[in-house]
Amino acid sequence: MKTSLFAPLLAAAYASAHGFVPRITIDGQTYQGDSIGGPNTPSVIRQVTAQDPIYGATNANINCGNGATIAANSANANPGSQINFFWTAEDGGNWPHDTGPMLTYMASCGDAPCSQFDSTTAKWFKIQEVGRRADGLWTQKDVMGGAPANITLPSNIAPGNYLVRHEIIALHLATTPEKAEFYESCSQLVIGGNGNGTPSPDELVSLPGAYSDTDPGILVDAYDPTVNYVFPGPPIAAFVSGGAPDSSPSPNSGSGSGSGAGSPTAHAAGPTSAPSGNGGTSSASTSGSGSGSCHLKKKVSSTAVGASATGSATSYKPRHLSRVMRDLVFGNSKFH
Repeated sequence: MKTSLFAPLLAAAYASAHGFVPRITIDGQTYQGDSIGGPNTPSVIRQVTAQDPIYGATNANINCGNGATIAANSANANPGSQINFFWTAEDGGNWPHDTGPMLTYMASCGDAPCSQFDSTTAKWFKIQEVGRRADGLWTQKDVMGGAPANITLPSNIAPGNYLVRHEIIALHLATTPEKAEFYESCSQLVIGGNGNGTPSPDELVSLPGAYSDTDPGILVDAYDPTVNYVFPGPPIAAFVSGGAPDSSPSPNSGSGSGSGAGSPTAHAAGPTSAPSGNGGTSSASTSGSGSGSCHLKKKVSSTAVGASATGSATSYKPRHLSRVMRDLVFGNSKFH
């Protein structure tokens, strides 16, 4: 009876705990996007139709987000430009998740402007992947705290028309197949300069197509600090190694970027332990830095989610969920 009374409230609360990118900045200049369900006005950000998570690695919406439509404008940028993605909840509140990686891809739109480019035909290359911070928390935690997700364009990228795709993969339920939550945002750029950096053909991927629901970075216990996290998708394009490093989203939070040439195929990242405290910039791996993970509530149980050994184990639950929601999601038989 208690479950039936609380279920509608829990479903509504959980459904609201998602988000999208309403604006970006490029070298300090702000570009505003359209609200969800609002009119499609001239922008550089491709408008999405819902803040909801995308489930399943083969879902067509994994390309640029739920129902993403082509934007009318493109923003000017240069090699080495810094782009900040401001992820928020639809109601304007902070991004609600803090567990999982953030990845950035780019795709050439060819000779025509990106306002004429169908992203379902895009061949994407990866320029950044961010995992755990040096303190063992995920860098996504910084975004939950109100900081933007920051990237720096490669300093040697060839000029042209590009889509830049920023992605958050929320892993708080990812021990269950197809419960990893994908969030995507695509913006249209015209990059100047005289660089000559381009990806090789074997570094290009399709989306969907680059991920599998059983990839170790998608079906994973993200609360186990001993897991050597393996980013999904291709390694970072080799030419990106000449790019400028990413900067920290705030003075007391860390971010990082993957390496270019020489990145191992697995491109694993993250420390093997999770000390307490807030960390700075991570240097824990060669292909991606650490990122933030959520504060966890700990409970001993013989059937704990994320247990790494038989018998009694410790389960970790996201502290930012309410107690009632934690009990429902993680299977407690009664509410307190």
